[in-house]
Amino acid sequence: MGTLRDLQYALQEKIEELRQRDALIDELELELDQKDELIQRLQNELDKYRSVIKPATQQVHKQNELHEQQRTKRQAISAEPTAFDIQDLSHVTLPFYPKSPQSKDLIKEAILDNDFMKNLELSQIQEIVDCMYPVEYGKDSCIIKEGDVGSLVYVMEDGKVEVTKESLKLCTMGPGKVFGELAILYNCTRTATVKTLTNVKLWAIDRQCFQTIMMRTGLIKHTEYMEFLKSVPTFHGLQEDILSKLADVLEEVNALLPCSRCHQLRSEAHCNAFYLML
Repeated sequence: MGTLRDLQYALQEKIEELRQRDALIDELELELDQKDELIQRLQNELDKYRSVIKPATQQVHKQNELHEQQRTKRQAISAEPTAFDIQDLSHVTLPFYPKSPQSKDLIKEAILDNDFMKNLELSQIQEIVDCMYPVEYGKDSCIIKEGDVGSLVYVMEDGKVEVTKESLKLCTMGPGKVFGELAILYNCTRTATVKTLTNVKLWAIDRQCFQTIMMRTGLIKHTEYMEFLKSVPTFHGLQEDILSKLADVLEEVNALLPCSRCHQLRSEAHCNAFYLML
């Protein structure tokens, strides 16, 4: 009887050991699935950034050559060279398409969530939101084809799309996502294909309108900075081209600084001062 009890006890130990091993295997399989998902997500990001590096680098070389001939103005995040001045853009009337508050918030949040557009100024984002117009596609439609010349950037409001590159699936996207931005930011061909999985509702803006917003904002800022620098006594003896270069690298900041009027730490709004950082 003692031997039988020992065998039964040993059997129970083995069963418990197997149960623990099964639980460990389940945990490892779950961890492996999570790592596979992370690898796929990182691979998608890597493909996205690889598609940008080459055209962006080529564009930098072009800009450097252009800079030797004529100094270019600050142009927000756009990599496309331009030769406009503020007078050329002052008469341009941008289109306006009415939207519900929910649609406006969705577009704004999508832009702020996008790696390539999140650093836009809020005034630029607001103009982009106002200028975007509605577009609809049916199921199984091709919105963007890899290799084509692109001129539109989209924000998804409703539906679902699949993104592929060289016939390999990269990801699926739903509402609140921006796509197609690389073609208008870097003037390159489409880097992936986007097809609808359902009926979709989108908001779109074309390159010309987008670039007008970017250039006008950049040139207005540059003009404001030039006027500010000219008002600073320290810079009175500097030549126009030197002031312009300084204006190109100025950054506006909001900070608490000692007020010359009340000698207390205040924001720039308190004493109507304009603080900039070189």
